[in-house]
Amino acid sequence: MEEKDQNCVDECKINMGKLIQMVSHQLKRRNVSPAANGELTNIQRNILGYILMNSIHRDVFQKELEEEFHIRKSTVTGILQLMEKNGFIAREPVPSDARQKKIVPTPKAEAYRGEVLAKIQKIEERLAKGIPEEDYKICKGVLLQMLRTLKEEEKE
Repeated sequence: MEEKDQNCVDECKINMGKLIQMVSHQLKRRNVSPAANGELTNIQRNILGYILMNSIHRDVFQKELEEEFHIRKSTVTGILQLMEKNGFIAREPVPSDARQKKIVPTPKAEAYRGEVLAKIQKIEERLAKGIPEEDYKICKGVLLQMLRTLKEEEKE
């Protein structure tokens, strides 16, 4: 058997969960979060990247950070307090509910938005490289269905 054929056989034996984990690991290594000149920890960088990307279109709140990153309220509170102290975010009251405070990036954080967008674009291009557009769309649809299924099971 040729080496190329043997590689295909070996790769096809990998179960789907392991394959998704391997892809996830490779994506994490290409972190899209801003460098911020070493002022932020990894989790702070990831949270700032999330805030920068999502605050473009809508308000971002602490509760969704807890859910998105699967971390406790007290942990997120501490992270946000440090980020606020270091000038990366501000918390502003929401006119419709004064108890809620949206999280907004400061001008210091906004300076990294272009870097984050460029990294995302580069990763997206790399993911699609060498894959026909139709196959890419099918793969994305399958992964979305897997995610929905897993989320539904989580609720049970």
